[in-house]
Order: sequence, then structure tokens, then C-alpha cells
Amino acid sequence: MERKNIAVFLTGGIAVYKAANVVRGLIKKGFKVKVAMSEASQKFITPYTFQALTHEKVYTDLFEITDDNPIPHIELADWTDFALIIPATANIIAKMANGIADDFITTTLLAIDMPKFVVPAMNEKMLLNNATKRNMQTLINDGVKIMSPDTGMLAEGYTGKGRLPKEEEIIEWIINKINSKKDLVGKKVVISAGSTIEPIDPVRYISNYSSGKMGYALAEAAFERGASVTLVSGPTNLLATPGVKINRIKTTKELERKMNEEFKTADIAIMAAAVSDYHVAKVANNKIKKTGEKLTLELVQNPDILKGLGSVKEKQILVGFAAETNNLYENAQNKLLSKHADMIVGNDVSRKDIGFGNDDNEVTLFTLKNSPIKLPKTNKKELSHKILDVIVEKLISKE
Repeated sequence: MERKNIAVFLTGGIAVYKAANVVRGLIKKGFKVKVAMSEASQKFITPYTFQALTHEKVYTDLFEITDDNPIPHIELADWTDFALIIPATANIIAKMANGIADDFITTTLLAIDMPKFVVPAMNEKMLLNNATKRNMQTLINDGVKIMSPDTGMLAEGYTGKGRLPKEEEIIEWIINKINSKKDLVGKKVVISAGSTIEPIDPVRYISNYSSGKMGYALAEAAFERGASVTLVSGPTNLLATPGVKINRIKTTKELERKMNEEFKTADIAIMAAAVSDYHVAKVANNKIKKTGEKLTLELVQNPDILKGLGSVKEKQILVGFAAETNNLYENAQNKLLSKHADMIVGNDVSRKDIGFGNDDNEVTLFTLKNSPIKLPKTNKKELSHKILDVIVEKLISKE
């Protein structure tokens, strides 16, 4: 990492106070940091905080001209190797998307032709507003990198999407973006994620504990590496990384139909979804009432989506998951052969610290021509990159 100058642009969100720790962390990582603040951001925290942290003047006024700095916004733009906008409000996102330059921050950003990193933080309703989503897509199309907000307690007192991620996660994300590999440029990657559900009656269904976190992490990692990513997702509260195309499904049959459709033009397909093996033979039209101590349901086997894709694949790389509670190696090896897959990602879902619903995972990769590769426990985002490393090294490079 040779370029070290990062300009941090602070806008008027309540989470702006957290930017102080981000600035401190970037300095510890070896960056030279200069800060610019909008008028609104100064209502929450003063420029003196950031002047003390950076030992640099904080930019606040577009028209503050001095003898040694007659055009301050151009001076900062020329100095900048990377620009970080945090917390990125709906307002600054809209202005950036439309090229508005009406204060120091927006004018400077318009003059910066180096990589820009946007970390949104706002109320969930503002985040999910169609105008905000359009503006974010415009920025993505312009090459701006956008970090997905967290879900949690918002300033309004209720839980929702739009929280600023943890400071250390923001720093890690920036460094990963700067150093990110681009070995999937030109590749279409299709990933299934989450669970499927099979209705019993209008109010009940059969499903499993899959949260979708692993599939969503894989989609984000593949997108970071330059792939065109399509995510086929079962029901979940997760939001896909901006720039990832998402198709939402519920049942196994819907998943099968969408995967078959996307697989035709895919280079890599990763079946990370936890698919229901059976569906109810006859779904009740009305809610089933409690009439006795026992209830018997007739279940019919669902189609084997992974095996179906394996039977028609041509040059596609096909990756499946094996969520096991015992005999992981034996079951994963059998699945690799019987499904005609190129790789099986095996994980032990009996452990409480990894797998379904957890932020961490530990897996073993099984391929036809290599010994099993064990990837130690780590967060699912980092693990996703390690899985993609193996796909690129062991599978794509051997084509």
C-alpha cells in the first residue's frame, strides 16, 4: 500500500462522533489523514477534536482563502489518494450522485478523481427509500465503493437497518478495498443463500435455521473481486451489498427455477442455501386446527437442485455446501461425486460457535483433484475470500 493520504469527509449524521475512532485507527494503520466537515456535522462534534487527532487543519469553509492556500478544495483534492465519506447521509449521497457542489465537501469530492469510500448511516426508511437506492446505484456505477450499514438499535429507539458499522470493521473494510484482488472481473457468479420454506397451511411452514449470512458474505466478497454477482435468496432480514443483483424466493421450487435460469449464463454457481429436502404433499387451504394429540403430514421429496445443475453444467464451476452434524468428510466426499460438483464446502452445524446464525464459520473444502483443505474459524466475510481464493487457484486457473 504505497498511497497513504486519505481525506475524511464528515457529514451531519448523529453517528459522526464515531468517526473520531475511525480517524484514530486509520492513523495507527499508517495513513496520513486530513478531515473536512460539513456545517451540519459541526452541530454534533467540533473540528477541534479532529485537529487534535490529525495535527492538521480541519477544512470547514469553501471560501476560507489564505495567501498560501488560495484554492483550498483543489489543494485537498490534489493531496488525496483516497476519500472516505462518513457517516454518509441520504443528503450527501444524493448530492454526490447528481454532481452537486454547493459547499466545501461536495465541491472537493467533485474534484477528486481517486477512489471514494462511502459508509452510509441513516434511518432505515431513508435508506430503503427508492430515491436513496437509485442514488446509491448511480454511485456504484461511477465506481464508488459503498459499505453496507448494520442492523441494530437506531437513534429513533427501534431496531432497523442503517446503523454505522463498528469502527474497526470500517477500517478493515477500507484496507480490504484498497488491497482487494480483482481476479473475478468479467465473471458472472450466481449464489444461493438462506433457507427455503415449504408451506403446511396459510400460517405454518417447514424450514431450517439458516440465516443466509454465509451466502450474503460470499456475494459481497465476489462483488469486491470484480464479479457480476446475482444472489438468489430465501427469506431473511439481510440486505445485499449495493451492486449485487438479488432475486428473492421462498420455496424450493422457486429456488430451482431461478437457479436453472441464472446458471445458463453463469461462470461460477455457489449453492450456499439450506434447501428443504421435502415439501408437504397437500397444503391445507385453511389453518389446520388442533383436533388431537397427533398430526400426520405426508411429505414428498423436493428436487435435488445441486444435482440437477451438475447434470447440465458445461464450463461452469459448481460449488455446493454440505451442512453436517456427523461424518463430515465421508458425507461431503460422497456429495462431491454424486452431485457432479467441482467443490463441496463442508461445515459442522452441530457446533454452537459456527454455522447457522453465527457470524463465524469453519469449513473444509473438498475438490476432485486435491486433498481436503481446512479453513480455520474466522468471520464469514474473511472466510468467503478464502473460499474464493481456492476457487480461483484450484479451479479457474486449471481451466
